[in-house]
Amino acid sequence: MDYPQLLECLAADSTQLRRLASRDRSAPVPSCPQWTVDDLVRHVGEVYLHKTECMRQQRFPEPWPPDIAGEDSLELLDRAYQGLTEEFAARAPGAPAVTWYEPEQTVGFWIRRMAQETVMHRVDAELAVAGEVSEIPEELAVDGIDEVLERFLVYGSHRWTEDFAPVLPERDQPPVLVATDGYGWLVRATPDGATIDIATPRTTAPASVCGDPVPLLLWLWRRADDGVEVEGDQGIIDELRALLCAATQ
Repeated sequence: MDYPQLLECLAADSTQLRRLASRDRSAPVPSCPQWTVDDLVRHVGEVYLHKTECMRQQRFPEPWPPDIAGEDSLELLDRAYQGLTEEFAARAPGAPAVTWYEPEQTVGFWIRRMAQETVMHRVDAELAVAGEVSEIPEELAVDGIDEVLERFLVYGSHRWTEDFAPVLPERDQPPVLVATDGYGWLVRATPDGATIDIATPRTTAPASVCGDPVPLLLWLWRRADDGVEVEGDQGIIDELRALLCAATQ
């Protein structure tokens, strides 16, 4: 997915998030049980501020977070979104920027990450206020599936093994096929972290989680279970779900 498309998705989902929050900021968020919509909006605003400072300072900002307790959450979201998008507009996607993903220290990493962050929190707001999820572009969903598996699960489980230790197996496990239209990933849990091999949707495995891109993305991020076919060894699927929980909490 190219960067202009990602920025378009970021703009649309940020707008929808704000629209929903304007309806009811007190609503509890079922997918984030400790939060109300107001908490959700404040979180997104703070994330935008942080990534803006990562680009401006070329380092992770310290101390963090800033004192924003007295700022209205919607005003914070507006201010933070404006600063973030101005920073994106002033820099090329290939320009340097500090990120938590060592293989990609670029502005483009944050463009992709903020588009995916925002669509998932837009979903959270919809579940809280509207009770249903509106359309997500399939190309964005496929991009998000790849991101959560490759960067959050595989990279994260090797980079921060201590955080995953409680859910890592004692021995290498059989793979789970994660598949959607034209794409497949063989995900294996090992004592050292998760691994992935690129596959096809027709690849055989002891267990599989398959579906259209949007339901599969929501399953991986633990936002919904509908629309996904789960087959095979339930034990290794449960292990995958536990690893995803550690990766995305």
